Amino acid sequence: MLLNEIPWTVPLTVRLSNGLERTFTSVYEAVDFLENEWPLRKGERYERALRTCRRALNRMTPAAVAREAFIAACLEAGMPLVMVTPRREPRGAEAKTAISA
Repeated sequence: MLLNEIPWTVPLTVRLSNGLERTFTSVYEAVDFLENEWPLRKGERYERALRTCRRALNRMTPAAVAREAFIAACLEAGMPLVMVTPRREPRGAEAKTAISA
């Protein structure tokens, strides 16, 4: 983990314009993507996200605010969020029923 990496409480997964999905877990990953891989280097929300994420790396803005700005930029660029549902593992009686069935 990098020293300036600020993790988000909840990672987010985005569907890129090429159809692939990518998960972002920190402000640093978002800044790196915005600076080096962003499909459009323009847009009000893109500029706001880059500015807000940089401020978060400098501890001037909360990471949650940077995350929301990044989400808005993704939506502006046509990259929707992907809802990831956690897998629930069976426990106790449910596990025994699943195994014996």
